[in-house]
Amino acid sequence: MPKLELEKTYDAGAVESRLYAQWEERGMFRAHIRKGHPTYVIMMPPPNVTGMLTLGHVLNNSLQDLLIRWRRMNGDDVLWLPGTDHAGIATQIKVEEQLAKEGKSRHDLGREKLIERIWEWRENYGGIILKQLRKIGASCDWSRTRFTMDEDLSRAVDEIFVRLYEKGLIYRGKRIVNWDPEKHTALSDEQVDYRNVASNLWHFRYPLSDGSGHLTVATTRPETMLGDTAVAVHPDDPRYKHLHGKTVTLPIVGRKIPIVADTYVDQSFGTGCVKVTPAHDPNDFEIAMRQNLEFISVIGPEGKMTAEVPQDFRGLDRKDARKKVVEAFEQSGLLEKIEPYSHSVGHNERTGTVIEPLLSEQWFVRMSELVQPAIRAVREGRIKFHPEHWEKTYFHWLENVRDWCISRQIWWGHRIPLWTIQETGEVICCVGDPHNDPKYAGKTLVQDPDVVDTWFSSWLWPFSTLGWPEESEDLGHFFPTSVLITAPDIIFLWVARMIIASEEVFGVEPFRDVYFTGVVRDLQGRKMSKSLGNSPDPLEVVDSYGADALRFTIISQTPRGGDIRFGSEMCEVGRNFANKLWNATRFLLMNLPEDSESFAFTPVEALPCVPENLIDQWITSAFMTTVREVEAALREFRFADAAKKLYAFVWNDFCDWYIELNKVRFAAGDASRREALRHALGILHGTLRLLHPFMPFITEELFATLRKLSEHSWPTDQKPVSIMVAHYPKSNAIFINAEVEEQFSRLEEVVTAIRNIRGELRVAPSARIHAGLRMDHQKLSAEWAPISEYVVRLAGLSDLSLDVSRPKGSASAVVQEIEVFVPLHGLIDLNAERARLKKEDERLEKLISSANAKLNNPSFVERAKPEVVDSEREKLEELRRAHEKICRFIEEIEAAGGK
Repeated sequence: MPKLELEKTYDAGAVESRLYAQWEERGMFRAHIRKGHPTYVIMMPPPNVTGMLTLGHVLNNSLQDLLIRWRRMNGDDVLWLPGTDHAGIATQIKVEEQLAKEGKSRHDLGREKLIERIWEWRENYGGIILKQLRKIGASCDWSRTRFTMDEDLSRAVDEIFVRLYEKGLIYRGKRIVNWDPEKHTALSDEQVDYRNVASNLWHFRYPLSDGSGHLTVATTRPETMLGDTAVAVHPDDPRYKHLHGKTVTLPIVGRKIPIVADTYVDQSFGTGCVKVTPAHDPNDFEIAMRQNLEFISVIGPEGKMTAEVPQDFRGLDRKDARKKVVEAFEQSGLLEKIEPYSHSVGHNERTGTVIEPLLSEQWFVRMSELVQPAIRAVREGRIKFHPEHWEKTYFHWLENVRDWCISRQIWWGHRIPLWTIQETGEVICCVGDPHNDPKYAGKTLVQDPDVVDTWFSSWLWPFSTLGWPEESEDLGHFFPTSVLITAPDIIFLWVARMIIASEEVFGVEPFRDVYFTGVVRDLQGRKMSKSLGNSPDPLEVVDSYGADALRFTIISQTPRGGDIRFGSEMCEVGRNFANKLWNATRFLLMNLPEDSESFAFTPVEALPCVPENLIDQWITSAFMTTVREVEAALREFRFADAAKKLYAFVWNDFCDWYIELNKVRFAAGDASRREALRHALGILHGTLRLLHPFMPFITEELFATLRKLSEHSWPTDQKPVSIMVAHYPKSNAIFINAEVEEQFSRLEEVVTAIRNIRGELRVAPSARIHAGLRMDHQKLSAEWAPISEYVVRLAGLSDLSLDVSRPKGSASAVVQEIEVFVPLHGLIDLNAERARLKKEDERLEKLISSANAKLNNPSFVERAKPEVVDSEREKLEELRRAHEKICRFIEEIEAAGGK
């Protein structure tokens, strides 16, 4: 076998595309069902079929893939099921926009033709995001990809609707809904985006009907006053007790409306009088139900004034009606004042249209009964949230839940499974088409025109995707699932509802753990958006840095549930890390003997005993400690901690120190080199497996290279076809030696201290210098004899003295109770160095003086942002530390004879 070699540089793009194709061809992502095997299941939060990959998707799916690869290597039957959501409103809007360019509307096509057009669009453009996820290494079981409008998932929606309807938990009723007058559909509360809008607060006078005065009410929506049916005051407000039961005459309309006492009113806000418009405000609706008030709808589904208003206002757009109402009040002398006022206004989160609260007949789910098992599941710890603080948000919503409006007046989606027999008025609720039932032969059946809310299908996602309501092998093996990773903004829309549905259907929780990601922000802390131009295209980042670099960078930056600040340039960290690993592997392979065909190494976990060599003892202990810490971090969803532990081990321990230390052994003869290489490759083999879930591509490429090296010497069960199914490392306490790790920690600090002294005194890198160590403890002195040669090599020394007194005129440092010194006499030009340091000292003194003046200036401290002041204080401390070090060097040079 020819000597193994790696290319000089790592070509991420070429490697990643080749390896992903291999994984798919070999079916490496497919889930397996093995009876009695532990399972680990994640259902991908289905992105909208209209969606394109964002950094939020990269974060979410990188974490999911990390867990799936980790548990796959642990031998679990893993399933990561991908899919997309039909996204009713968003998808229909996309296609209607296409139609608009053709000069058509959905009504020109009709329902069936529009649905056909949407399916065509979905075939051509839908699901692009799933293809994009492949670019970041997502190891989903693509053979099980689901779509919420698949035939069997649609059957599941019908099934849950029928079950709840028959239990009396779905009903049709008139309630205030969030109405989009542009798209002509109701929206759930969670689909409304509330934005702060600068407007006005209009103060109107409503005359008392008996002519004894007036009440002043304030409103941000003057046009709705035409539908007022009462004025409410607090029952305990002494200003208005004498008016309870009396009436005011509604201006413009001339209708007498009662003054009612209701505890909803905040008597300390404004005048303590509230206009009540039951048909156009959810709070007013509740007042009306308590007070038995009339409901008058003055704004219709098109956003125009209805026939319930005076003739002059009928058919006006709500904005025009507002102006006309204000003008009428002003002309009649009943406009008391107008104040600038900013308030929260609901908008359709998809279209930006201002939402109109309307009294509308819709289908609702009674939630108060359904939520109780979901509350218990989290309260009893059967489902754990990470971070835990999201439990408070969850409980608050469920304990104050309102009935769920599930009907939507659009055409794309799951049609409500209700039919009316025209001849009798009988309503049929069933799964499947009742036209196929002989008992309805000859009858005229008309289906409800509405579709259900998109979330009414996706709340079934954990089990409808596995075949429910039919019994299936997948459902029996993979449900309940294990973990959900999602964003907290859909904790109500999706997370809570999935728990509710699972408890209702199966009486069990759908998953054990829910991890909530943070928001990916730019480096200034702003939320990423196209309008700000601060949202990098993830695929461009992958092209520039590689998928592994993007994955590792974003994972290592994610605090547990906290927001992430990200810039594309940060991926240099991940790319440099990949290159470091590549170069370290390449160096080891370059040092293989010529007869590498007969050269074999042992995976680190298979070592029969603790290595004899002290360096090997140390790296093995450090590796096993890292394995233990990474495993603990992953179990606790501390992804960034796990990534940082790996980074520190690979970059510092393995590459910077272990390989450098081994260069001494490589130079000591063939036997020493072979022994060092065998152990180094065994550690590298374990490191690749430990790192694989974070950086799947480069680890697979390097693992495959090591596999070639070992293919003639290892048992078959230790030669997996891919690192994906290799054993994930397990920590073995036998190999962990805290004393040895501490010993090498001291070695690293001593070498670093000598290197720093060399650098600060500008000693030429080629110069071999003398250094010494002085210790107070005999134990410390004894441990340095076996490793002193490594200090000489790594610090560029001619020799190293142990446990001797520091000569006069030496540069020194103290690390872990060890005094490190470098005699200066004859090493440098003492006079020239003293002159240089004196100039540097003067420069630092000026900077310190300037920084002190700034921080002692009350104007600066009071006006500057706190973070700016803190930064200046940190700079001052750094300058003081540098000044102290310079002064110490000057003293040491003068002691050595410098003038």
